[in-house]
Amino acid sequence: MGEGVDPTQMCQSLVDKVAQSRQLQSITDPDLLILFEDWLEELEAETRLLVKEHSIDNENDLAASLGLSPRGAKFLLTKIAKGPL
Repeated sequence: MGEGVDPTQMCQSLVDKVAQSRQLQSITDPDLLILFEDWLEELEAETRLLVKEHSIDNENDLAASLGLSPRGAKFLLTKIAKGPL
């Protein structure tokens, strides 16, 4: 028979992820989430400004301008390209 999915391993992985999620929820402070959301909004506004006024449109230039990783800059560029929800 060919290789398949091990249901025991799948269940253990699911249990581990649920446990990890609960651990993260237990240490999440609502005030900290508000600060993070505020910070992200500021980064988005700064990204929009850099795109509009300085024609920055790639993650490497944006990353250098904001002091972020290219991956973080790409996230911001993608987020503002999608527009408000």
